[in-house]
Amino acid sequence: MHVAYIHQHFSTKRGATGTRSYEMSRHLIEAGHRVTMICGAYAAGDSGDEGGGRISEQDVDGIHVLRVNQRYGNEMGFAKRVLAFGRFARTAGKLVNGLDADLVFATSTPLTVGIPGMKGARRLGVPFVFEVRDRWPELPIALGVIKNPALIWYLKRMEKRIYRAAEKIIALSPGLKEGVCSTGYPTDRVVMVPNGCDLNLFQPSDDRLDDERFGAKDDFKLVFTGAHGLANGLDAVLDAALEFKRRDVRGVRFVFIGQGRERERLIERSRNEGTDSIISWVRSIPKEELATVLPRMDAGMMILKNVPAFYYGTSPNKFFDYIAGGLPVLNNYPGWLAGMIDKRRCGVVVRPDDPRAFADAVLWMRDHPVERKEMGRRGRELAESDFSRDRLACEFTRTLEAAKDSFRASR
Repeated sequence: MHVAYIHQHFSTKRGATGTRSYEMSRHLIEAGHRVTMICGAYAAGDSGDEGGGRISEQDVDGIHVLRVNQRYGNEMGFAKRVLAFGRFARTAGKLVNGLDADLVFATSTPLTVGIPGMKGARRLGVPFVFEVRDRWPELPIALGVIKNPALIWYLKRMEKRIYRAAEKIIALSPGLKEGVCSTGYPTDRVVMVPNGCDLNLFQPSDDRLDDERFGAKDDFKLVFTGAHGLANGLDAVLDAALEFKRRDVRGVRFVFIGQGRERERLIERSRNEGTDSIISWVRSIPKEELATVLPRMDAGMMILKNVPAFYYGTSPNKFFDYIAGGLPVLNNYPGWLAGMIDKRRCGVVVRPDDPRAFADAVLWMRDHPVERKEMGRRGRELAESDFSRDRLACEFTRTLEAAKDSFRASR
């Protein structure tokens, strides 16, 4: 079948963001299907040169990519993001209508990608499958980003409309599945396919990282990768850094790799508080390069703002990269990942908003290298047993094939 795949933030491994859509598309092609990817000009991604027109077209490893030259970046403010979402959705809708697709698939965020997905599928008379990566509008409401009652009503209505139009929905975490079902969508039509681990790209390593961008070679290094936005709650790490300053702790370094709207404010805060000597700020690097850097760190940090909607409603790429690379994980919020880390003993979970507990956990990990190594080994085992991207891609492909079959049978 020919799948029209809509993902505004599509990227290959040459980009500095998640590559789920690239990997899933490649698996669809290997299974004998065709894929046309409709994406935008994501600053952290890599989907080719923009070219001179509104639409650029290219082949990316067998994926037919139609790129809408609508810029989007994590540093953009709310109003600019909304404008970019709307412009992309309108153009994506026109592109879908011109395809000979047998199924239309759209993956959030943003929620607005569901509009060209459901409308395009209806016009073509084919099934629509929607993938929920984050709960919208629940999360921006919980963060206080969206406050207008009329806008909240409109977005919740849009969410339900998109769900109802879908033959099947793919959710990336238990909380996301529960959230979808809470709107009245049938449970038996929701399939959980979490983010996965690239077991070939990320390999555990005992080598020390000798690169001045990440601090001294002998520093105990904890890394955070990904967006530096409001939702990420990275002030929690700076609070711990301030605790280390009070204790006069040396030889520990926090490494931030990525970018986003909060980045400059966080850097300025660390300078003002005198903690910048134990923090490294590195802009986003391509995933292929990241795969050589991450396994040579000492621990990976899972940090989120203390918002209950996040506890079970996220499936962060960074967690799966950490465990694939054999890193123990330091996690600062409750939820399904925290439960998994505790159960599989592949890291340490601390209470949110508790810089002393965070600092104590860092020092325990530093001072227990044998136990830390065992945590990393168990994390890699978890990656291999439960989160192999190849196995999850098979489940993803089967879900789309089943959606096509069930849609045909209902006609």
